[in-house]
Amino acid sequence: MEIKPKPQPRIRTFLEMVKFSHTVFALPFALLAALLAADGLPSLWKILWIIIAMAGARTGAMGANRLLDAKIDARNPRTRDRALPAGLIGTKQALILTLASYLIFIFAAGMLNSFCLHLAPYVIMLLTAYSVAKRFTIYTHYVLGCCLGLAPIGAWIAITGSLALTPLILGFAVGCWVSGFDLLYSLQDIEFDKQEGLHSIPVTIGIEQTLTLARKLHLGMLGALFFVYLASPSLGWLFLLALLAVAALLHYEHEILSPTDLTKVDTAFFTVNGYISVTLFIVAALDIFAG
Repeated sequence: MEIKPKPQPRIRTFLEMVKFSHTVFALPFALLAALLAADGLPSLWKILWIIIAMAGARTGAMGANRLLDAKIDARNPRTRDRALPAGLIGTKQALILTLASYLIFIFAAGMLNSFCLHLAPYVIMLLTAYSVAKRFTIYTHYVLGCCLGLAPIGAWIAITGSLALTPLILGFAVGCWVSGFDLLYSLQDIEFDKQEGLHSIPVTIGIEQTLTLARKLHLGMLGALFFVYLASPSLGWLFLLALLAVAALLHYEHEILSPTDLTKVDTAFFTVNGYISVTLFIVAALDIFAG
């Protein structure tokens, strides 16, 4: 009997493994920070390497997460069909992808400036730390917020070669936003996490208080974005309108979830938050160029 060779993983499978579509969360904020740092359009060369650095860092981080969580994902009914647990991608292939992505990130950081290059190893350490944090602390959601909050900070440094208050506030806004929606997303696994002895805020405080905490974090995001507006002369009334739109989307995100109905978590997590990041970037860019 002829033995057919095992089909090689397709690019689509790799992209699905690292959730490439979720780049829509952090990349718009990185590009917004680049526009603010340049007070207009930076050089296309800088934009190119910022995008490459973002893609490399995020792909590496997600690859590490999938590798370190492979056994846990295999036991979780929600995640057992992911590429690694399902055998669609081998461990060696995932490891090569992860290491290659981190190397691309380091190279891109070096192409931007020496400050970015010096910070790159510390960024990788934090990105990888997220993957093991839930084994030791309930504050994993905040670690993820810090990871994505680095995006606008790193983009600002890429353009200016220095740090300032504005990107720190913008990074804080992103951190609050991501931590909040990660809390909502993690509600899907609350029972599984309890069984596995994994740490999370929902396991510790319950569904209702988690929903309340997520709302507070998203209010913190709105407040921080308003301070970004105050600190940035290039932002005007269009940005304020964008903040109203973001507030409405966040309100909708929380309205479709309740302690007794979490069926729309995926909509709240991906669809709504994708609209938030893209809307804010587009409107802010129009505001900057119109000024």
